Amino acid sequence: MSSSNAGQSAGQLETRGIEPVPEAECNGHPLQLFWVWFAANISILGLPLGATLVAFRGLAIWQAIIVAILGAAGSFAVVGIISIAGRRGRAPSLTLSRAIFGVRGNIGPTLVSLMSRLGWETVNTTTAAFVLLSLCSILFGSPVEAKSAPVLTLVFIAIFVLLTLSVSGLGHATLLVIQKWATYVFGALNILVGGFLCATIDWSAVFNATPAPLSAMIIGIGTMAAGTGIGWANAGADMSRYQHRSVKAVRLVASAAFGAGIPLVLLITLGGLLSVGNNDLASATDPIIAIRDMLPTWMAVPYLITAFGGLLLSNNLSVYSAGLTTLTLGLKVKRVYAVVVDIVAIFAGSIYFMLIADSFYGPFITFISLLAVPITAWVGIFVVDLIHRHYYSPKDLLDVSPSSAYWYNGGIEWRAFGAWALAIVLGFSFTTIGTTEQNVWFRGFLSDSWLGHNGLGWIVTFLVAGGIYFVLGGARDRRAAMTENAHA
Repeated sequence: MSSSNAGQSAGQLETRGIEPVPEAECNGHPLQLFWVWFAANISILGLPLGATLVAFRGLAIWQAIIVAILGAAGSFAVVGIISIAGRRGRAPSLTLSRAIFGVRGNIGPTLVSLMSRLGWETVNTTTAAFVLLSLCSILFGSPVEAKSAPVLTLVFIAIFVLLTLSVSGLGHATLLVIQKWATYVFGALNILVGGFLCATIDWSAVFNATPAPLSAMIIGIGTMAAGTGIGWANAGADMSRYQHRSVKAVRLVASAAFGAGIPLVLLITLGGLLSVGNNDLASATDPIIAIRDMLPTWMAVPYLITAFGGLLLSNNLSVYSAGLTTLTLGLKVKRVYAVVVDIVAIFAGSIYFMLIADSFYGPFITFISLLAVPITAWVGIFVVDLIHRHYYSPKDLLDVSPSSAYWYNGGIEWRAFGAWALAIVLGFSFTTIGTTEQNVWFRGFLSDSWLGHNGLGWIVTFLVAGGIYFVLGGARDRRAAMTENAHA
């Protein structure tokens, strides 16, 4: 996985894995990260998020805008905070997490992170294949369904994963260039499609809408945060590890908050506008088709191309991050092979859900949302630790033997791991898990409380995880030793 020449030019293979980046190669700047996060969130699937705020929460459009800013842009500020650790430690997020949880204790958060990444990548891949099938339906003049055209479905899945592999496999430098220039193309298409969607808005209903109570806005903020930035938090340091040492922390936070926040706020607002007096988008089982049906037939083709491009840009970053997470689990292969392993997994998953399973979105997205609880607990502990930790030992991050400074007690830092586990248990106590109100898989004993009923258990998870870890003093106890090592 190591190389003296990591190939940091666009179009060349990045050969570095999870080992910390040498200072001589750290020449990145925050604008690069701005484009990375912008591209990853330009998907038109942001529209249904806004639709739920208006249709189900009853927010007026000005309230939906405030909720989008605080929930989406605010949660990506957390991603920016995690990015600070990448600039300090020069390694991916879950590799740096070894310093907090121990080289063995970190396996739990790493597995959860990898499952989440693979889950969302399967959602992206499956949705993109449905987009291409929808394009064929328009071109052929008759519906083309996955199970009635299995060969075509396989081809479309392969196209999407190969396009993803071509960018994610090459690595960091290529990703920076592709995400930036593709943003211009698909951003312009989004503006074009958005303009036509605006023609369907009932503007009189928009201006006459009655505001919802403050409690509905609070719930909406939690929903937006859980559906946007929280899911990306564990990828923050993956991209920032190449940033120059002189880059200020506030600029890293701003690059994520504004980079992701601008497209998300615009798309969430448009989704809210489309749903004033019309619940079709918010309740659609297939939002791609629901949005397509709002457009003139001739406009559906550029819309579907836009949707495909947005999904691809999001998948590029997710698969790159998943490859690094796979290596953190201890897989002894080169980074590009770890990416291939992830690609094979999502290819197989997409085939199953498109050609074999009877349903996909409900059960699968419920499963992915379930993983938000342990991820949020990890974020709470990581952020508290970051406040006190200013140094990560490069040698010990890669040493998974008892000689590592991050071996702690049997390979586990029990204060961090214990806080994580306890927060997960409490978080699930507030959580109801199921595809519908009738099909409930699990119901926590506090799920009928105000917090649980309104889906805010993840906030409890965040506060409990970070709070317990802070009280136990794990981060503070390590600060002096790590600072001394930095100057040794």
